[in-house]
Amino acid sequence: MTKNVNFNGKLLPETENYLNHENRGLRYGDGLFETIRVVNNSIFFWEDHYLRLMASMRILRMEIPMNFTMEFLEAEILKVISGNGLETTPTRVRMTVFRNNGGLYLPKTNEVSYCIEAKLLDAPFYILNEDAYEVELFKDFYVNADMLSTLKTNNRIINVVGSIFADENDYDNCILLNQRKQVVEVLNGNIFLVNDKTITTPPIKDGCLNGIARKKLIDVITKLEDYTLKEASISPFDLQKADELFITNSIVGIRPITKYRKKEFDNKVAKDLLSKLNAVARLG
Repeated sequence: MTKNVNFNGKLLPETENYLNHENRGLRYGDGLFETIRVVNNSIFFWEDHYLRLMASMRILRMEIPMNFTMEFLEAEILKVISGNGLETTPTRVRMTVFRNNGGLYLPKTNEVSYCIEAKLLDAPFYILNEDAYEVELFKDFYVNADMLSTLKTNNRIINVVGSIFADENDYDNCILLNQRKQVVEVLNGNIFLVNDKTITTPPIKDGCLNGIARKKLIDVITKLEDYTLKEASISPFDLQKADELFITNSIVGIRPITKYRKKEFDNKVAKDLLSKLNAVARLG
């Protein structure tokens, strides 16, 4: 069955050529995206996704349409879910916003267009995957730690090349470093390090994505008496001294890392925190 895409409010078959060679997302990576989990028409962490998108559009000097309210964009997301018959299933939604055609580096307009796509997910809530998951440092290129690196822009070439490196070397993921050789994140999410009852994640100033699951998990941990949360720089040497390493993103929730170089890791804290993250997700 042909899937439908929501392009500027119209449901179109994904086979339709609704973008062309002048698209600024293609030419210059002049776009932003949000990857969102939706279950039974309930959008996980929708307010946080919406506020991050609006803040990012302002930083990139995109003109925010007057109708881009939370309610409007929620309805547009649910429109494409309904158009693909996914109302009662877990769904992965990607919303992309890009500046309209025209200009070279200097755009002719700051007005935007959007497209929203939806795909079926396996499980309605976050499930801990305990399969082997090995990571390695990616050192061919580094993240330039600044405000742009914290945004979810279409400029993901380091993630693409890093993913190819991981595939070629039989790793499941790679850890990205900034220009100061500090740990930033993994290719598809934020990273957390556990030492006893202390949980550490890199601060935004080190260049990591301002992740929604990261934000929610930080909120969860700071309310728990059993753990201490630190936002602090992490060196590659710190990774091998950790009891646990795990990844967060909005689609998988928490994904334990089982091996980095010769060190193998437990997942007790990740398992404990995942149940609490699921509880927060159910509350919206």
